[in-house]
Amino acid sequence: MFFAVVQTVVPPVARAVWRPEVVGVENVPRTGGVILASNHLSFVDSVVIPVVVPRKVVFLAKKDYFEGTGVRGTLQRAWFEGLGMLPVDRDDTKAAMASLDTALEVLGRGEAFGIYPEGTRSRDGRLYRGRTGVAHLALSAGVPIVPVGLRGTQELQPVGATLPRLAPVSVAFGAPISPAGYDGVPLGRARRELTDTVMAAIAALTGQEEAGDYNNRAPDA
Repeated sequence: MFFAVVQTVVPPVARAVWRPEVVGVENVPRTGGVILASNHLSFVDSVVIPVVVPRKVVFLAKKDYFEGTGVRGTLQRAWFEGLGMLPVDRDDTKAAMASLDTALEVLGRGEAFGIYPEGTRSRDGRLYRGRTGVAHLALSAGVPIVPVGLRGTQELQPVGATLPRLAPVSVAFGAPISPAGYDGVPLGRARRELTDTVMAAIAALTGQEEAGDYNNRAPDA
């Protein structure tokens, strides 16, 4: 029920305040399993995308956000759950692998799943090489990937800022990328090629310089 309340109240209010520029939202299927693969510039990315997409989008979030105590902890947990986020322990390798199974369950229910192929936020504004988990999900679930390009969210909520501020933000959705074209391709190669195709599409949407290497997670990312 809280999810319904949050989804009814937050998107229109956030859009009215932030006034994000949105392009290509018609590329997001209204029904059925789909992966939204985005660049990652700020913590608030996982709020901005659901705000502009006309359907529920599930993201994974650090389990710390769900473990607070007292009134504040209860409200914070309800907030993240209301946004459709699911907890994951990113410091536990087994739990991180299990998160892929969680994602497959979400997609299997015909829902939208949001993911950042870079793995963590870019701190220098460049676009880092994508990790192949996004392709693993698409190939396993047989669902399309919609590339998403965010601009300006690093100013909306810079690293270290507690609350969002006012800043120009744009969200662009590219054409869906189907995993069907990789039938018969060796799995490892298919994952790498599909991931690279997705990252190239994201780069075209954002205009970011491509780093050409993986992004390592900072201690507080």
